[in-house]
Amino acid sequence: MTRDLKIRPVQPNDLKAGITLLSDAGLPTADVSVERLALVAELNGQLVGLIGLEQYGALGLLRSLVVDAGNQGYGIGQQLVDSLERLATTSGIRELWLLTIDADRYFERLGFFRQARSAAPGAIAASEEFSSLCPDDAVLMSKSVAS
Repeated sequence: MTRDLKIRPVQPNDLKAGITLLSDAGLPTADVSVERLALVAELNGQLVGLIGLEQYGALGLLRSLVVDAGNQGYGIGQQLVDSLERLATTSGIRELWLLTIDADRYFERLGFFRQARSAAPGAIAASEEFSSLCPDDAVLMSKSVAS
């Protein structure tokens, strides 16, 4: 199924479909913008997944990984994360951080490690996602992406 999959940078006209994907998955959409989205997965011309990134110097906050329900289980999410990691390293990011409510095991399989919320670097802790959008019981995770 993924042979016709295309991972590409987000474009302004992807925003509406991206917000729908996030909303359908129960993920926050209040602060979603083209600037906070990084890459989309397109299958046969249709948006089926996306991933976001906020950069804070050498730190990155992975935001909003989502694949529509009908296309889960085909490795699209992992391809988005792999592509985001490559993008992050070329942008000077050395460490990726994320918050998740229920995908911690998934991200552990991709090499992320659980962290105490108190371990969050200042820029990550000050982000809107950390400070207000995600609940206090969301799991904080990180991964070094330095080459």
